[in-house]
Amino acid sequence: MTLSNQSVETPSGTPTEVVELSIVLPCLNEAETLEVCVRKAKRSLEELGVVGEVIVADNGSTDGSQDIARANGARVVDVPRRGYGAALMAGIEAAEGTYVLMADADDSYALDDIGGFLEGLRAGNDLVMGNRFKGGIAPGAMPFLHKYLGNPVLSLLGRLFFRIPVGDFHCGIRAFRRDRMLELGLRTSGMEFASEMVVRASLNHRKIAEVPTTLRPDGRSRAPHLRTWRDGWRHLRFLLAFSPRWLLYYPSLLLLGVGCLGLLWLSFGPQEVGGIGFGLQSMLGFATMLFVGLQGVGLAVIARSYAAHLGLLPPPSGRLIGRVARASLERGLWIGGLLILVGIGCFIGAVATWGAAGFGALDVVDTVRVPILGMVAIVTGFQMISVSFTLSLTKIGED
Repeated sequence: MTLSNQSVETPSGTPTEVVELSIVLPCLNEAETLEVCVRKAKRSLEELGVVGEVIVADNGSTDGSQDIARANGARVVDVPRRGYGAALMAGIEAAEGTYVLMADADDSYALDDIGGFLEGLRAGNDLVMGNRFKGGIAPGAMPFLHKYLGNPVLSLLGRLFFRIPVGDFHCGIRAFRRDRMLELGLRTSGMEFASEMVVRASLNHRKIAEVPTTLRPDGRSRAPHLRTWRDGWRHLRFLLAFSPRWLLYYPSLLLLGVGCLGLLWLSFGPQEVGGIGFGLQSMLGFATMLFVGLQGVGLAVIARSYAAHLGLLPPPSGRLIGRVARASLERGLWIGGLLILVGIGCFIGAVATWGAAGFGALDVVDTVRVPILGMVAIVTGFQMISVSFTLSLTKIGED
């Protein structure tokens, strides 16, 4: 690999070297392992011939980690806001390098082998992820649940939800172009910051690559900050929140479709399939499915539109959810109003049938279907109007 240093002139005319790579280590009471991590990082920069720096983003350590970092040539950034993501974001903002490599300060990641990350960035990638499953995981370096359940499942969901070509979604060592990452406006402060970085990079069409890296048992005598179930749930919650299609839209669309078909099927009278009878009770069940599905679809569309309005997600695409999200308030009002009128017509027809019978007792089986259909039409129409109004609020300020 051929490396070269660049230099620029200061206003006084004195040439100064441009920092190419900043290595950011988030830190909270890592006195046992911080020194070896900083030394490995600085040695890598020297061996690669790269102009770089090591930044320790300290999250309020009380064990002297700050002094250890300074004594070994690292720059310390004090981060009062607690959290893995908060520490990393402060370190990234303070970095002077064109590129940033982040890694944990527990001596588990290969800070002595970072050349592949730099090569990936120089090749034009915006984000270069490490893959521990390809590079090697030493015995005892990763808990059983993380290795065989947590990481594989969450990585699979990331590829499914966001089409991210990454096999190790939560690898803690990764490198990226600083300017391109800052443009994303990352917001989470906890462990889910790792997921947000990859998801937001993918949604904003950043170029992502992956290189093998190794994982060794960390050098600490205390328990890690990571909590398996709590932080695993935070990662999963984030993935679902950033993908309303999978959290709400697809399941709700299925319920809506089944509910509609069931209602149409039973609106002509009781049905029987394989000796099993379907009547009014089934009709009410299908109506419930329709209402729940309609509510879920509405919430998914609103969530998607609002996330785009805040800049958390790109504008909705040309798919159905995108077309619905871009629908005008007036169109929703017209469709919703028409459905309400249809529902009112069903109730008027039911009252007329009752009047023709002298307003006496009616056979429930024969006469309640039309009022059920009227109820469904009115509630559906009102839901469409409500969603249309709420959706229009998420677009305030847009042309």
